[in-house]
Amino acid sequence: MSAPEAPDSRGMPAAPQGRPPVRRRPLLPLSLCVLLFALLTWQVVAEGPLRRADERAGRALTGSRLPDRAAEFLADLGNITVAVPVLVAVAAYTAWRARRSGTFRWWLPAVAALVALAAVPALVAPLKALIDRPGPPGTAGDGGFYPSGHAATAAVAYGAAALLLLPLLRGAYGRRELVIGCCLLNVAVGFGLVRRGYHWPLDVVASWCLSMALLMGSAQLVGRYRSASTEARSESHPPQNQP
Repeated sequence: MSAPEAPDSRGMPAAPQGRPPVRRRPLLPLSLCVLLFALLTWQVVAEGPLRRADERAGRALTGSRLPDRAAEFLADLGNITVAVPVLVAVAAYTAWRARRSGTFRWWLPAVAALVALAAVPALVAPLKALIDRPGPPGTAGDGGFYPSGHAATAAVAYGAAALLLLPLLRGAYGRRELVIGCCLLNVAVGFGLVRRGYHWPLDVVASWCLSMALLMGSAQLVGRYRSASTEARSESHPPQNQP
């Protein structure tokens, strides 16, 4: 048997000889979300075949015999008055827990989550005005339905809340259930928006792409800043050798 590899400068085992180290590509999912959003936007603006199929699907779903009250309730979960207080409460709770445990930069994840949510109207409002897509039949106004602000608000608020709560869950089962529940909740919000005729399906899907890009970008910035701050702190305060 070969001797184990010596640890690297971070205390982690080095990669075995003859095997290249695994390189992570954190920007790949972020780039895919941006590219998909650009593709959907191009189809909507150019009135391509994807937009025509989207409008046929939207009309079929709006005209189905599904209960409107349930769809209205699901759509309301994307309102600012519902989604924002949920994230604020989770951010305050997780920041309090992190501060009590002495976590370095305990406030950083909560602040990053709230900044990501504040970026939603700053991105969605100009896109709505620029693209100016008409809404489904019966909606008020002539345009400004792409992307969906309600879907983006719900995706960022509930998604950021789930990211803040994930480190508090120890078991893989609980984390998986939290992620699945968050995804199902956002799908339900999107379904309610389309079913009630507030948005076309692509309005919702584009908002999901935009929201995922915001969440992933925020998480990566927090991770990098925290790692850099921790390394700088450890270098400025090296551990004392025990006698």
